[in-house]
Amino acid sequence: MDPMKAQQLAAELEVEMMADMYNRMTNACHRKCVPPHYKEAELTKGESVCLDRCVAKYLDLHERLGRKLTELSVQDEEMMRKAAAGSG
Repeated sequence: MDPMKAQQLAAELEVEMMADMYNRMTNACHRKCVPPHYKEAELTKGESVCLDRCVAKYLDLHERLGRKLTELSVQDEEMMRKAAAGSG
């Protein structure tokens, strides 16, 4: 696969993953913070605060997981390189 095609595929995958994360976050925070039967057209102060905290926690966790996965990927690549060098 040529590098340009691979880069485009990676960008499309990243957009898809971000859209999925956004949908999951929206659904999870809505379930947690907004009652199923609306009493008012606007969010209450408590619902707004709950949603704000929920989104902040979700994004923080997503960032931490991303860093950890990147770290593990780098370690895995180093181990594979060492194994290839040792067997070659």
